[in-house]
Amino acid sequence: MILEAKKEYVFLFNTKAPSCHASTVLPLPDGTVLTAWFAGQREGADDVGIWSSIRKDGAWREPVRISDERDVAHWNPVLHLREDGKIILYYKYGQTIPNWLTKFVVSEDGGNTWSAPQELVPGDTTGGRGPVKNKCIRLFDGTLLAPASTEQNKMWIPFIDRSQDDGLTWEKQTPMERPKFRRNWVQMIQPTLWQSEDSSVHCLLRTNQGAVYRSDSLDLGITWCKPYRTNLPNNNSGLDLTQDSKGRLWLLYNPIKENWGDRYPLTLAVSTDDGETFTNVMNLEVKPGEYSYPAITCKDDKLYLTYTHLRERVAYWEITPEA
Repeated sequence: MILEAKKEYVFLFNTKAPSCHASTVLPLPDGTVLTAWFAGQREGADDVGIWSSIRKDGAWREPVRISDERDVAHWNPVLHLREDGKIILYYKYGQTIPNWLTKFVVSEDGGNTWSAPQELVPGDTTGGRGPVKNKCIRLFDGTLLAPASTEQNKMWIPFIDRSQDDGLTWEKQTPMERPKFRRNWVQMIQPTLWQSEDSSVHCLLRTNQGAVYRSDSLDLGITWCKPYRTNLPNNNSGLDLTQDSKGRLWLLYNPIKENWGDRYPLTLAVSTDDGETFTNVMNLEVKPGEYSYPAITCKDDKLYLTYTHLRERVAYWEITPEA
């Protein structure tokens, strides 16, 4: 199933920001790869900012901090390549998760320099808009969907933001209905999205009930069915998937069913039936430790992956599947 798999580290250790998490990865048309993450003394600390590195000619450049705001924690960057070639980097901003704002910066030179930060939805106080962890997807009709969620009032609520201008302005859709499992409300956040050949759209969701949940939309992401339980285990940690040109779905996740369970192993799985079933094909990490919050995307049928490695490094893989 896998022809080639190559692992690297974006950096070995960043003394200026020793604790890192929540990476995002974006392969660019010129062959370079851009990644970003948040880092500082510890998650939520005042010094936590957004850092980035560019992979060019087979080597990663020294990480640089690209967020200028100081003394307020930054979180969960997400990269997006616009059709005009500009790159948007979204990130959360705020001392506590319920009070997140979403800001963004723009690069016109492949991630070398960035604009001044702007608030994505000025005045929004709902806990963050736009992508919350995982990448946006562009639908067949050009609409951009952002997988979003909030964590206010002790409720985790997923929803979808839709954009008709390639990620600059957004229209919030009705939040997904919360299901129950064994009489308990299912807390759900951090969707990951794909679109089927029939134009229906789907998402998988992180939950606190030991399993990944799924929801489906038949109207291009405007309305969504009540999320339902799948056979995929979930440890209440992030997951992500991508789709290749053959319609296969590649899922990167921790296959652990305990709530707040171990964040290892980290496993790559594939679905050839549009997400109905997944088969584990490769363990990327198996030793005890935290290997979490993966990001995965596909370009020219090659998979590009990053994830948190022991909260000290960002691990990077290039994987070439069989045709």
